[in-house]
Amino acid sequence: MKKRLWTVLGPVLAAGLIVAGILFAPLHLGPLQKGTMRSAAVSLSPNVLLGTRIKRQALTENYVPFVGSSELSRLDPFHPSVLARKYDRPYQPLLLGNAGTQSLTHFINLQSTMHQLAGRKMVMIVSPQWFTPHGQRPDAFAFYYSPLEISDWLLQAKDTMADRYAARRLLQMPATHSNVLIHNALLNVAAGQPLGKTRNLLDAQRRVLQNEDDLFCHVNLVRTNTHKVNAAAKWLPDQASDTELNDLAGRIAARKTTNNKFGIDNRFFSDRLSHGRVRHLRNKQRNFDYRQSPEYSDFELLLDMFARNHVDVQFIIPPVNSRWAKYTGLSESMYQESVTKIQTQLASQGFNHVLNLSHDGNKPYFMQDTIHLGWRGWVAVDRAVKPFLENKQPKPHYTIDKDYYTKSWQKFE
Repeated sequence: MKKRLWTVLGPVLAAGLIVAGILFAPLHLGPLQKGTMRSAAVSLSPNVLLGTRIKRQALTENYVPFVGSSELSRLDPFHPSVLARKYDRPYQPLLLGNAGTQSLTHFINLQSTMHQLAGRKMVMIVSPQWFTPHGQRPDAFAFYYSPLEISDWLLQAKDTMADRYAARRLLQMPATHSNVLIHNALLNVAAGQPLGKTRNLLDAQRRVLQNEDDLFCHVNLVRTNTHKVNAAAKWLPDQASDTELNDLAGRIAARKTTNNKFGIDNRFFSDRLSHGRVRHLRNKQRNFDYRQSPEYSDFELLLDMFARNHVDVQFIIPPVNSRWAKYTGLSESMYQESVTKIQTQLASQGFNHVLNLSHDGNKPYFMQDTIHLGWRGWVAVDRAVKPFLENKQPKPHYTIDKDYYTKSWQKFE
């Protein structure tokens, strides 16, 4: 009987030990292939955002993080990834973000790369639409939640106002309650207490998560988008000045915005707004307000992290489509006040590279749809981003103000 049991269970136990060894033992894997990296950099896949291996390798090569949300997915011929690849720029964008990613998500998912980003440059698109009265949506946070990245942060968290605030905000996200170790560690950090016995268990769990990411990070990328980048690049001449790119953007956009009065891309309008749907959206945004939000303090977590690591950031504040905003009743004065609040938070702490495009939503062919940059909007972005990344910049001098973590700032108009 014992021999029979061993015959049946022996291979299972052996396989379990092998798997456990793979998951717990340090892995020494070679670099991913260049083709895999090129695809991953423009994939906008959660695999890339939530993991560490691809991001870390990208930062050892010529990739620069471009952090944002859904606007990064508008891959027209003038998108930063297309221009950089077509003209063989000395940098290539690593796109980090998608619909639903905001400050809290980026704060967590940049943890593993901060030591590599120290003293370097990156680009961040800050959308005023993030700054809603309730801030980060829990369901969107859950979709982009990385137990690996949050474990990295928890293992180095300190008893500071920033870390205590971060822990309290993360505890408000139901996704962080699903793992007992992470939940208990967050409770400790929020209370200003050391991790204690939880630290060793959390570190062991992090090693397993890291090995899983190392083994599977490049498997099943949600989409590569490489074909979109290559197709978009074919619209571009081999050489072009800013003026020529802007003129070409206007000509291409004119062909693609013929079925509506808002200057919106034909396909977007047909898929999202046609067949009478647009009528139901008239004046629907009259009560939207971006001036009071916990997002302002979540945003401060990023600024604090950038300052501590001396990261030089080019911020971009996009506009909304002015014709669409007028139709839906979105207040222009409210929008500009929220932009002013964001700019104040940046400038007062030494973040001086800010491209404010919020007044440009009425320019022809500047927006691809209702709220996202396109065509001439991307050309305007490139005019600021290209020299920022290619030229040496003065060393930034940051002065972080803890008052930006307070509810009085969140509610300030």
